[in-house]
Amino acid sequence: MENTQDLNNKPLSIKQYLLISSLLFALFFGAGNLIFPIHLGQLAGSNWISAALGFLCTGVLLPLLSVLAISITKSNGVFDIAKPLGNKFAIIFMILVHATLGPLFATPRTATVTFAVGFQPMIPAKYSGIALLIISALFFAATYMISYKENNITKQVGKILNPIFLILLFIAFLLAFLHPMGNAGIQSITPAYKNASFFNGFLEGYNTMDALAGLAFGVTVVTSVKQLGKTSPKSNAKATAWAGILSEILVGIIYVILIWIGATSLELFKVASDGGPTFNQFMTHYLGSTGNALLATLLTLTCLTTAVGLVSAFAQDFHNHFPKISYRQWLAINCGLSFIIANCGLNTIIQWSTPVLMLLYPYAILLIILSIFSPLFKKDAIVYVITIICITIPAFMDMLASLPAYAINNSFMQAIINFHNTYFPFAELGMDWVIPGTIGLIIGLIIHAFKNKK
Repeated sequence: MENTQDLNNKPLSIKQYLLISSLLFALFFGAGNLIFPIHLGQLAGSNWISAALGFLCTGVLLPLLSVLAISITKSNGVFDIAKPLGNKFAIIFMILVHATLGPLFATPRTATVTFAVGFQPMIPAKYSGIALLIISALFFAATYMISYKENNITKQVGKILNPIFLILLFIAFLLAFLHPMGNAGIQSITPAYKNASFFNGFLEGYNTMDALAGLAFGVTVVTSVKQLGKTSPKSNAKATAWAGILSEILVGIIYVILIWIGATSLELFKVASDGGPTFNQFMTHYLGSTGNALLATLLTLTCLTTAVGLVSAFAQDFHNHFPKISYRQWLAINCGLSFIIANCGLNTIIQWSTPVLMLLYPYAILLIILSIFSPLFKKDAIVYVITIICITIPAFMDMLASLPAYAINNSFMQAIINFHNTYFPFAELGMDWVIPGTIGLIIGLIIHAFKNKK
């Protein structure tokens, strides 16, 4: 039976809110959260403010809403969020989300960011490939061994590492304010960011994958709030929201500073292919080789704790839905595949993750919105089904359009992309799913209202 009363009727203390906020921060803030905003700053140049606003929508607001969606619907993860669309769709969506957060992109990225930011600048270019192989092998061997025992080592290490890492980051930020590399307001702007900086910033926020992470790991936060005695859905959602706001304010501040630093760095450095080299240049500029060595150590351990969280969640969820394969077997599969994909390099991982995120994010955004407002239409499946059907073609077309250049450099694919850009409103902005999704939602709500009236 559902709890309608709290076990703890007293308001949560500031210390308890900070505890939940710290958990949220640890769940959301990983290696990718450092490299993408600083790269965005380089791309946006003097348009960095409008780009930052777009990035904050998908990098801060959406992850917070995803955790709220889990709380409001009393879900246990991605599967439950998508369940109104049927078990088959929910299983497929769960597999895609966990594969994206797991062995395909996010988990390999923890090793490649560690290498690209912390170690690659200190290694001669000719040894770069073998160095990545060795470091990623050690990284995922350690990830597997820590996750194998399902212990709390990462939680304990995280309590020490996160504050140290944030202190180091704060020192670098302070130096960046006292001695800026350049004036962000006069830097050059890449072509894509001259007229659509907000929307490009919005899409760049997809790369953090935090909205997907919120759906996958939001139940951890909701459960933690319940353990503090806030067991009724209303008070649980309220406590989760306030803790989330505290956490995301910190994340948002860090993002804005990193975007600004990325823009100022154009005074001294060229636009990099991704944010890894830029972040390393920034830290080395202010803290020198000692700062770089310290950064490499802290980043390795911080990324390791993130990787352990990702592979553990993947193995637990897949074992729950596919119990014939044990937790430890799923763990080995994830770590093995992550090791292989990590050795493709950071740039390749980002290139191929973008199309997948362009496909998944419209579904995730609408499922989050539908979940939050589901009490208003009694979680009626018809509202979900019509809304999701309406965005399927635009989302698929967005995926094709964002494939790497060498994958679409043929007449057939170019014809499809030209058709897409010509006949789908806002296609060039990657937002062509918005109008169909809105129309689908309105139609679904009208049908729901007529059903209720009858």
